Amino acid sequence: MAVCEVCGNDYYMSFDVIAAGVKHTFDSFECAIHRMAPACEHCRCRIVGHGVESDGKFYCCAHCATASGASGIVDHVDRKPHPGHATAVGVG
Repeated sequence: MAVCEVCGNDYYMSFDVIAAGVKHTFDSFECAIHRMAPACEHCRCRIVGHGVESDGKFYCCAHCATASGASGIVDHVDRKPHPGHATAVGVG
């Protein structure tokens, strides 16, 4: 068993994450996200998915990046209509 570095729980199903050569031990993905995931520069939520980066700052989505002054960032790069949509976002 190993102790979670976030909550201190000594759990038999703990796991290690190695990032930049440093080993971290957690008892849950929740604790791993709390410690490892960057926070959005705009809304401060934890970025669990891909997110976007502009000028060395991380954002959870294009909306937050744009609201913070970044330009040229979009969430969807393909301009084909998606199922259920009459036209693609930003087209026509």
